[in-house]
Amino acid sequence: MSEVRATVGRFISIRCANSTIIAMITDVTSQDLPSSDNYIASAGVDLLGEILGGDRPKFQRGVTHYPTIGDTVELITNQELRTVYAPSGSDQINVGTLQQDRTVTAYVDVEEMLSKHFAVLGSTGVGKSTGVSLLLNEILKVRPNLRVFLLDVHNEYGRCFGERSQVLNPRNLKLPFWLFNFEEIVDVLFAGRPGVAEELDILAEVIPMAKAIYTQYQNTDRIGLKRVDPKNVGYTVDTPVPYRLVDLISLIDERMGKLENRSSRIIYHKLISRIEAVRNDPRYAFMFDGANVGGDTMAEVISHLFRLPANGRPMTIMQLAGFPAEVVDSVVSVLCRMAFDFGLWSDGVSPLLFVCEEAHRYASADRNIGFGPTRKAISRIAKEGRKYGVYLGLITQRPAELDATIISQCNTLFSMRLANDRDQALLRSAVSDAAANLLSFVPSLGTREVLAFGEGVALPTRLRFKEVPVHQLPRSEATIATVTSQSAGHDMHFVSAVLERWRGATSSRDVPNDPMINERPAARSFEPRPEPRSFEPSPLGQRSVEAPMLQPSMGLDPDRFSLLKKPLR
Repeated sequence: MSEVRATVGRFISIRCANSTIIAMITDVTSQDLPSSDNYIASAGVDLLGEILGGDRPKFQRGVTHYPTIGDTVELITNQELRTVYAPSGSDQINVGTLQQDRTVTAYVDVEEMLSKHFAVLGSTGVGKSTGVSLLLNEILKVRPNLRVFLLDVHNEYGRCFGERSQVLNPRNLKLPFWLFNFEEIVDVLFAGRPGVAEELDILAEVIPMAKAIYTQYQNTDRIGLKRVDPKNVGYTVDTPVPYRLVDLISLIDERMGKLENRSSRIIYHKLISRIEAVRNDPRYAFMFDGANVGGDTMAEVISHLFRLPANGRPMTIMQLAGFPAEVVDSVVSVLCRMAFDFGLWSDGVSPLLFVCEEAHRYASADRNIGFGPTRKAISRIAKEGRKYGVYLGLITQRPAELDATIISQCNTLFSMRLANDRDQALLRSAVSDAAANLLSFVPSLGTREVLAFGEGVALPTRLRFKEVPVHQLPRSEATIATVTSQSAGHDMHFVSAVLERWRGATSSRDVPNDPMINERPAARSFEPRPEPRSFEPSPLGQRSVEAPMLQPSMGLDPDRFSLLKKPLR
């Protein structure tokens, strides 16, 4: 039988009169005895909790009776480890085994982990995504009615949850543009760049009026409509009610027509062309389908996104890789904001776990990076979501780049291997002093090994995630093999098929015949696009020429070229 040595990170038992104290070795030192080959070894420990005696021994955190000189100290036994990590209720999930003793199962308390948020940290290639798949699958086993919304940045979780999930992407998503608040729609129109102040002022004025016009259309006959009074519209730019782009453009055009100064009209020209360029871009079809038809589909959208009712599929996987890069931040902001607001106004009667993969991309520690409203929306969930049944799960490979305020709200941390010093420093500041000594193992953790801290686990623990079934392993749908297969038919037919998918991503909506997709509300019809506009006559007297509809693919910048609804007289 091999001898088990006392080393840093191992648990020991201190036998006291009324309890057994559990401690963790934090450092070991030795001192040679003079005129002898012997030495004295001593160890520093952190006291973590105690096992109270009786017929049914029970572990509790904290120490009520401190050890005295002469109390026996031993390495913790297998039975004591089982007592410490014994499941205390039905909400315990099996995530793996202890590194100190592989025969002892490591459990996580789902209630504590969810209600106080959690984070999974780890560098690329250490099994982080596999760990996330394991955690979420185990959570769904004990909480089948919990709704889960996962932001899948690299489209790798689509097959991990089988029939329990619906997969959304730009091809089958319906997220009407009018659900975007003012900051979000500005981010879309200006492609992630700062908005032009004059254009923003115009939008801030006309959007509430367009909403009021739509409401009038719905409540009265279109004949004899009263003129909308800008001062009494009753809506703000952020009120989530529908409006039509045709009404919005008409209001802008009306204001432009009242201007006599030609140079003042250029701002309006640019704004109209900017709106139409985005409206006619097929990549944004998930936002602007039926933009001029109308229809209050907010209930259907929320029901579809957040699985109300779940119909056996309580989980939504939002695949972000296919969205235009310029609009991803805005889309994430809308989803986070709606998740929180629905929990707020429903008093949290239907709990939701919002899982954010690559969280540092949306809530950066650097306030000059990223989209402010997205950080704000995630921060609201982190700070207040638990009161309204909205829980947060963060996954990131660069915790040092994540907003410290947000990660500090996560009371259960699963740390896998982290090689970066800044990431280790942030983790060290986020855990208690009693657990900080375990962090010296972070750079040397093996694949699937994890240090677990916080409310969800009995003690700060080094454990190993259990094997995940093959059908639950994350696999990026965009992964390219590094070794070419000899059997792969990489001929002209293969190249043509790739090009067809490539072009299709920016030219049409390829909606596959998938029951998860067909479950969504029926798509509304397009209204015919307006006729091509003509360029404004130049000051040099050049005649106007008919121009095709401005498209991003033409390489024209709305800031340099403007389109008129009709030629100036």
